[in-house]
This record gives sequence, structure tokens and C-alpha cells, in this order.
Amino acid sequence: QVQLVESGGGLVQAGGSLRLSCAASGRTFSSSPMGWFRQAPGKEREFVAAIRWRSNTNYADSVKGRFTISRDNAKNTVYLQMNSLKAEDTAVYYCTAEIRDSKWNYWGQGTQVTVSS
Repeated sequence: QVQLVESGGGLVQAGGSLRLSCAASGRTFSSSPMGWFRQAPGKEREFVAAIRWRSNTNYADSVKGRFTISRDNAKNTVYLQMNSLKAEDTAVYYCTAEIRDSKWNYWGQGTQVTVSS
């Protein structure tokens, strides 16, 4: 059974940093894209960042220059380094893996990130 488990969320002041981790188990995703989405209260889930198997990355405009996605294929883990956090970054952050039929196939349970202003 495939599982994606996020960690690293928490409460941080505006301008601070957090590093999210997502450990995958049940299969290897080294050749699959992995990514992060987030959902703020009352809003739809939105794309944050993704990384392909050759480490090509792309980001939402709202986080470019502040967030960095990376992966460690040996650990089957993807990371999201978040710097210069803003109140509007407050959301539940979800890890996702593998795209099938143009949709992300696997999702984690989410981790809460709260940025106080």
C-alpha cells in the first residue's frame, strides 16, 4: 500500500522559514514527478511546486523565489523549503506523487502551516 507522510509543518512568524518533508513508502517514485499543493480555509486546493525525475522544477508564481522543492530518491522523499513566509502562505500543505491520466495519483494527509503576521 502506497503512503505519503508529510512532516515539518507548524507555526512560524512572518519572514521565517519551514522545511516540509514527504516520505513515500509502498513503492519507489524516483522516476515519477512529485509535488506540493496547499489549501487555505475557504479556498480550493492550489498547486505550489513540482519536481520531475530529472529534477526539473516548476513553481506557482506566488512562491517563486521563496520556496524550493527538492528530492532525495535514495530516501524516496520530497522536500519543500519555505523561506520569507507570509501570512497568506497559511494553509494545509499536501504532498502528491505520480501523474496518471493528467491527474496526480497519490496524496498525503496534509500538514498544517500557520504563519502569524
